[in-house]
Amino acid sequence: MPTHIRKGDEVMIRSGDFKGATGTVVRMLTKTDRVVVKGARIKGITKTLKPTRINPQGGQVMVDRSFHVSAVSPVVDGKAARVRFETKKDGSKVRVAVAGGKVLKELGVVRSANAKKKTSKKSAAKA
Repeated sequence: MPTHIRKGDEVMIRSGDFKGATGTVVRMLTKTDRVVVKGARIKGITKTLKPTRINPQGGQVMVDRSFHVSAVSPVVDGKAARVRFETKKDGSKVRVAVAGGKVLKELGVVRSANAKKKTSKKSAAKA
């Protein structure tokens, strides 16, 4: 099933502690239906590192935050937008913002009917 959010999208958090914050999708976690968001107003999780030979001091590192897919929406003109999918006349599929009708991204182009189809040796021998 296609998702309304893709890697690299600018998104707004719609619920939780970070409601209203915007950030960029860095990674999609498809098995758990989550997205990793990196942004200026989104505080990450601090991970404490043990001292090692490479890093003898140890320390704390900020890790980007993950949110459930249903808690984020793409940003269009500074506002969170719902998304629908449309198929154009040429067969390409695009994501479109419901409110403004702005095309967010073209997902792919379907091959035209005139494109040559690959034939296997068995089907060629039968003909």
